[in-house]
Amino acid sequence: MLAPVFKTINTPAVRGHVGANPRIYGSGMAPQAVPTPYITWFTVIDNPYDQLSGPPDADSGTVQIDCWTGPDDSQEAVCISLAGAVRDALDAAGIANRIIIHTRETDTKLFRIGLQADFIRGR
Repeated sequence: MLAPVFKTINTPAVRGHVGANPRIYGSGMAPQAVPTPYITWFTVIDNPYDQLSGPPDADSGTVQIDCWTGPDDSQEAVCISLAGAVRDALDAAGIANRIIIHTRETDTKLFRIGLQADFIRGR
């Protein structure tokens, strides 16, 4: 089923950015008017980890994790730091990951760094 994203990235370093009651939201959406910085995540794909010897005993999925800060110009460094903390949490859990986007939204002026992470977990 779904990857344990919240559990994996809810580390002291990440909470240092997104608060003790962490602003980490699934389904790719944060509540209206939530303060920055915050994190959103969503499942890109999730498949059974197929094998020839029998039914799948694991699932393999890719998740996109977006780090958001801003809108002040000085917040880009905060976004980079938050994405680094998320990457470190994924690395510590043995989750392969990569940065896929580093941009500033034109309408909101929020900075965003997106990572994709590959979770393989037993059933």
